[in-house]
Amino acid sequence: MICQRPAHKARGMLWEFVGGKVEPGETREQALIRECQEELSITLDVGEVFMDVIHEYPDLTVHLTLFHATIREGVPQKLEHNDIRWITVDEIDQFAFCPADEEILIRLKQSKGRKD
Repeated sequence: MICQRPAHKARGMLWEFVGGKVEPGETREQALIRECQEELSITLDVGEVFMDVIHEYPDLTVHLTLFHATIREGVPQKLEHNDIRWITVDEIDQFAFCPADEEILIRLKQSKGRKD
């Protein structure tokens, strides 16, 4: 699942994976669960880490951790994003992603068909 950032935010209208900042006292998994509840109104079961990426934008540095996860409860709602989509690896190139996600997209394409 990918989410399109709102037009008024930095990197507006680009696509990204859902998530956000880890709050003090929170694990990365807890942050993902909280962000998905706040932004999509869903409850997740979070599995293993898929990969970590550190990316430097001119205005900030982000540390992204992508997890394997499944929706335990709810249907994704557009509470924060302009749009949300379920896509396959073959459809990645049809969307303009945030630069920080480029390494993740390459890894997803490379791992297509493999069992990680």
